[in-house]
Amino acid sequence: MSRQRLMAILTGLAVVGTLAVIMPMTSANAAVDCTTAWSSGTVYVGGTRASHNSRNWSAKWWTQGETPGAAAVWADQGACGGGTPTPTPTAGSCNYPAWVQGRAYVTGNIVRYTDGKYYIAEHDNPGYDPTVSTWYWDPYACTGTPPTTAPPTSTPPGSFVVSEAQFNQMFPNRNSFYSYSGLTAALSAYPAFAKTGTDTIKRQEAAAFLANVNHETGGLYYIVEQNTSNYPHYCDPNQPYGCPAGQAAYYGRGPIQLSWNFNYKAAGDALGIDLLRDPYKVERDSAVAWKTAIWYWMTQNGPGTMTPHNAMVNSRGFGETIRSINGSIECNGGNPGQVQSRIDAYTRITGILGVAPGGNLSC
Repeated sequence: MSRQRLMAILTGLAVVGTLAVIMPMTSANAAVDCTTAWSSGTVYVGGTRASHNSRNWSAKWWTQGETPGAAAVWADQGACGGGTPTPTPTAGSCNYPAWVQGRAYVTGNIVRYTDGKYYIAEHDNPGYDPTVSTWYWDPYACTGTPPTTAPPTSTPPGSFVVSEAQFNQMFPNRNSFYSYSGLTAALSAYPAFAKTGTDTIKRQEAAAFLANVNHETGGLYYIVEQNTSNYPHYCDPNQPYGCPAGQAAYYGRGPIQLSWNFNYKAAGDALGIDLLRDPYKVERDSAVAWKTAIWYWMTQNGPGTMTPHNAMVNSRGFGETIRSINGSIECNGGNPGQVQSRIDAYTRITGILGVAPGGNLSC
């Protein structure tokens, strides 16, 4: 969920159309009042509820025009009793439900904790305590008057700067192989990734990484290189270990399209996975695929002068990450259209994360 949409919820203002009130999940067997009727033209953020066909539904992430009951974005909250729709909280009312231990909440739910503060769920969870769980962050201490500025962009310790809802918003047409759980499982391979420097730098690095993998995979759609005629060209027989998986086995795979036998060997050695003999793991295991992309990002200069990680944490700019991935093929006038495509993705993703893109965007 973007900070702007969150603020709209907190102040009772709709982003587009009318936002339904956010309520905690209830038992599917309980007959409760129908909440605001679903509308195809309304934007719903994670946790927002709407009624449709005499049932209440809760949005798991940002959605518009996807019918409850027919789209996976909607979680069934059970039959509703046909009562008066619950009104949207008005500005300054702080009218959000109290947190209940053990009650399930979905991404985007806002709850009032016993300390009077309001917490928003960054992931679906089975009722974790907001004050001790990295599944929540604290929007503001509600005093009856909504804040006039966005809450601080601090990141809970140990959490990823990109929430699952934001990830889904960034890649609405992604292949299910590129799962958020696979990405977060891969983070342990390089703990400094998107966790170095200020909160701004952390978000900028995550955005830069995701913008580049967006470009490499067509929006996280393609798992393997599409030009099969290239496949036999990625075996360097001069390497002492050769190509034990076969000459045509080392084609591009994963978020940064890892290719060549020597890259599979280096990535596998670094990650403790035998990718030289079984490069197919990169297209079978989501976490392994993400790990190879983060390996390149954190350790390889490529055709550039530094790793993409160092480019971002040292404020050298997004353009320097492009140079580290594709060098003269795109940079220095090599292919300005491709460079602009990466820049457009980066500015879109930084917008979702609510962070300035910084300077030196091009190479």
